[in-house]
Amino acid sequence: MEIKKVVIIGSGTMGSGIAAHVCNANIPVTLLDLTTEISEKARDRIHKSRPPLLIDKSKINNINVGNINDDFNAVKDADWVVEAVVERIDIKHNIYEKIFNSRKPGAIVSSNTSSIPIKVLSEKLNDDQKKDFCITHFFNPVRYMGLLEIVKNENNDLDKINSLKKFCEQELGKGAIICNDSPGFLGNRVGVFAMQVAMTEAIKMKLSIEEADAVFGRPMGIPKTGVFGLYDLIGIDLMADVLKSFIKELPKNDPFQVVAKEIPLITKLIQTGYTGRKGKGGFYKMNKKNNQKILEAINLETGEYVPSNKIDLGIETVDLKSLINRKDKYGKYAWSVISQIIKYASSLVPGITNKFNDIDEAMRLGFNWTKGPFEMLNEIGINNFFERVDNFKNNKFLENLSKSKDENFYGERQLYTDIETLGKIKPRAVKVDKNKSAEIYRFKDFNIVEFTTKANTLDYDSMDSLKKATDKPLIIINESMQFSAGVNLTYTMNFADKGDFKSIEKFIKYFQETCKHLKYSKYPVVSAPSGLTLGGGFEVLVQSNFVASHTNIVVGLVETIVGLIPAGGGCKEMLWRWSQTDEAKKDPDFAPLQVFNIIGYAKTATSPVEAEPLKYLKPEDKKIMNRNSLFSVSKKILEDNKDFKIPNECKFNLSGKSLKEKMIKVLEKLYNEKVILEHGIEVGKELANVLSGGNTTIDKTLTEDDLYKLELDSFMRLIETKKTQERIKHTLATGKPLVN
Repeated sequence: MEIKKVVIIGSGTMGSGIAAHVCNANIPVTLLDLTTEISEKARDRIHKSRPPLLIDKSKINNINVGNINDDFNAVKDADWVVEAVVERIDIKHNIYEKIFNSRKPGAIVSSNTSSIPIKVLSEKLNDDQKKDFCITHFFNPVRYMGLLEIVKNENNDLDKINSLKKFCEQELGKGAIICNDSPGFLGNRVGVFAMQVAMTEAIKMKLSIEEADAVFGRPMGIPKTGVFGLYDLIGIDLMADVLKSFIKELPKNDPFQVVAKEIPLITKLIQTGYTGRKGKGGFYKMNKKNNQKILEAINLETGEYVPSNKIDLGIETVDLKSLINRKDKYGKYAWSVISQIIKYASSLVPGITNKFNDIDEAMRLGFNWTKGPFEMLNEIGINNFFERVDNFKNNKFLENLSKSKDENFYGERQLYTDIETLGKIKPRAVKVDKNKSAEIYRFKDFNIVEFTTKANTLDYDSMDSLKKATDKPLIIINESMQFSAGVNLTYTMNFADKGDFKSIEKFIKYFQETCKHLKYSKYPVVSAPSGLTLGGGFEVLVQSNFVASHTNIVVGLVETIVGLIPAGGGCKEMLWRWSQTDEAKKDPDFAPLQVFNIIGYAKTATSPVEAEPLKYLKPEDKKIMNRNSLFSVSKKILEDNKDFKIPNECKFNLSGKSLKEKMIKVLEKLYNEKVILEHGIEVGKELANVLSGGNTTIDKTLTEDDLYKLELDSFMRLIETKKTQERIKHTLATGKPLVN
């Protein structure tokens, strides 16, 4: 079945998000609510949303709005009708009656419910209506979260369900997983259980919330919020409602019932308005003392707030074996939490799904875990696990595995999709090299480099891997959420604090050398970015020969925020791109002034549509909705460029002093208007020096190496200043820029 028109009923957070994303796929969509005014306000929210729900904001009028009384005729033309109204079964039943009386024959009808079983939703539908009815549970925010759970009923036309799955995968870019009817479906059932285990075990073991979040976070391959930070983010009151729903729906003997018991501290927090970030605070809160914001954390025993402590476990990467084998309280806590998650997830097979891999993918796509429960089990090792695990009676999956002791039980990843993904090919590829920052795989006749640091920041080891991997055609790609957040500033500041600026200079030179090597390699290089692609990460991308970009990228040169300028070829490449415009051919200062504005303001783009006008991406760069397709598209690029020819080096003719003076006048105006302060002037002058060509004249031709040298010199002058160092330290400590 082809889906050409979609109607969304309910314009709240989820309904609006679904409508926006259907619009992103260039599918006409109508958004209905009780009144047209309500749906119009929802459309306005979509347009103003940050981060943006729309890939291209100019398409906002492709979302038609109306009300369920006057405009319900839109349902008659729809191929897919999505109900996203309030979680009240009486209201949903009334809506379904109205939809099925109006829809065209064979149109798909689905609910976006997150908690109500399909058997309850469909209890008033006849068998014929049930054929076309399912749950399509999107995760919030719809544009950015990869998971879509499609919950089927016993009467479903499976061909139609599979066609819906295909549409959501190909057009909406979702990881669409089909599952059976069960409370919480796949993602929330396991994810919420994991959160509750992490919380109850922390309380039982008398850990602080900072200690629990430090373990149940990056070391376990779970987002840095940890459990208590995530509770605050979601809303403590909302989580309490979710737990009540699970308690009501699940059998009394389900292990969920134990971890979902009411916790007096949480009840008190809700009653006093401490419901998380949306309230007065939650487990964490900001307090002001002496005009300074101080993060405070609640004591789980006393309920009192004290200044939050940063916990350093000394762990750089996910290494579950090392984590659970620690002899301290953190190792004990990690094992208790991980083992319970594995036991619970495995008890759901084959109830929720016959494919245990799907549970892992639900956790990856819906909760941003790097490893699902079964991947955790696989990493720990079967023998290691069963040597330590306690009772798993009535768990058929673990009972069978305990008998076979099959260390190769996992099989292939991502069975829910037919796309040839990075996750699928990695087990079949040869691991050529590995260091603390990156891994090199050889697959058939090309190499793959995957960064492995926090936020995939770049250092010497990252560069080493890139250099080594150019002995074959190369794809630079990651399974993590980010392509690269740029050069590792902590690494840089370690040298700066020692006054060892020679080492910083040596690294920047090596970074430049590596990027140039990528650009002029004998074999083609493809970068496949998703998520953050900033600073040095962008410089790697922009000096690759080809780009296959996910639509959910955040791309740009943001170095000026921390008091630096791009020094890995970012200035050079942006100058070159803008110099190829018609305007630049008429005015030699046009390109430098444009780039001065873009880099000076640290402009970022949140989609390829925003990136193209800035020249961060080129029109010919591939833009892809489904993140899973990045690898297959990149592979196709290599296949199509067997006759790759090394590009010609760029040449530049820049105006020098006169151009620099123009730029300084801009800086002085911004300073007088108090847009920038003293150090902003200094950073701007160094950027101006690079983009004007330094001590050059328009008749002198500069090479790429000349531009690299200008970038390096300006970077070094800035990194040696106290105020740039203050900016970097402030950003590392708070995540926010310092204006000085």
